[in-house]
Amino acid sequence: MSAAKQQLLTDLQSHGVQVLNPQHLPLTRKGGAGPSDHQALVVEGETIMVPVHTHAARRSPFSIEYDANGHQGRPSRLLNKGIPVADITFAARPRFYDLTTAAGIPYSQIATLHSRDVLATTVLQNCIRYDQPDTACRFCSIGQSLAAGQTIAHKTPEQLAAVAKAAVELDGVQHMVMTTGTPATHDRGARVLCDSVRAVKAAVDLPIQVQCEPPKDLIWLQRLRTAGADALGLHLEVVNPEVRKRIMPSKANISVAEYMAAFAYAVPLFGRGQVSTYILAGLGDSAADILAVCDRLIDLGVYPFVVPFVPIAGTQLQHHPAPDAAFMQSILEPLGRKLAQSDLTSERVRAGCARCGACSSLKSFECK
Repeated sequence: MSAAKQQLLTDLQSHGVQVLNPQHLPLTRKGGAGPSDHQALVVEGETIMVPVHTHAARRSPFSIEYDANGHQGRPSRLLNKGIPVADITFAARPRFYDLTTAAGIPYSQIATLHSRDVLATTVLQNCIRYDQPDTACRFCSIGQSLAAGQTIAHKTPEQLAAVAKAAVELDGVQHMVMTTGTPATHDRGARVLCDSVRAVKAAVDLPIQVQCEPPKDLIWLQRLRTAGADALGLHLEVVNPEVRKRIMPSKANISVAEYMAAFAYAVPLFGRGQVSTYILAGLGDSAADILAVCDRLIDLGVYPFVVPFVPIAGTQLQHHPAPDAAFMQSILEPLGRKLAQSDLTSERVRAGCARCGACSSLKSFECK
């Protein structure tokens, strides 16, 4: 990929895009488990998630020029300070969104389309860490979509199986992400993920990534693999211990060392490159902090998916600045190079956020 295109994608995710009436776009939503406040854009054949509802997006130099039908897949133009810089299209609204369960629950409240071909769901839309403002992760918006009636609190295995089957058959979905809020149990959500994976796998042949906090007993990671999960996400989000305590007061009690132990346990189960972690750049970690942890992760066979932090409206960090493009490039360029040299690229991941890659421009830097 050219340096100019790498720069454009990185700039877009840092600044966001001004869009007139963004609520009318086909795949954007405010709040809820991420990616939120985004719209999937196809820029010169590359699909990326770009903030459109954030405070930063309202001040972005980027804007979109489109006609009344532009959001239905027809080409539109991306402008930078009023100057056209690229032709774009919007990811289309999936057909499975038109379906409902026998009880009248819209399929879109059970799982949503991310990017162009990824089905995603938050199996439990409640989290023990979210309920207490003093201990909640400052960036988290998991409860917003539930409060707004956009989703349901617990998606049953049967519901997920039906939606996954429809998404594959009607919209050509290629893989699935199952994440969860953390319940007050030692498995930290792994049990409901096991049940969900088994049900979906029985209904349709679809690669699945599961995401949860490291269970107190790591045997649950073995159970997730046995249930049929193809890939695993254990998300650090923040790497510096002091920053973790400030940004994630409760979750920080699970130390980086505990995560590393879980990664070391999981890689032999799922395979090299099939275990990943999410790191949110821009919350206080230095580039050096992030790159040092990424080196350790790569040595373990873990894919470090570094994304720019997006401040979501309604959260405690809604006015926190997004990281600038230069900061992101200082991380993504050396990280992408090392991933390629280590033969640990996103294209080798079977399912999940790292395979999709739309929330970061990292994959565009994966070259030797």
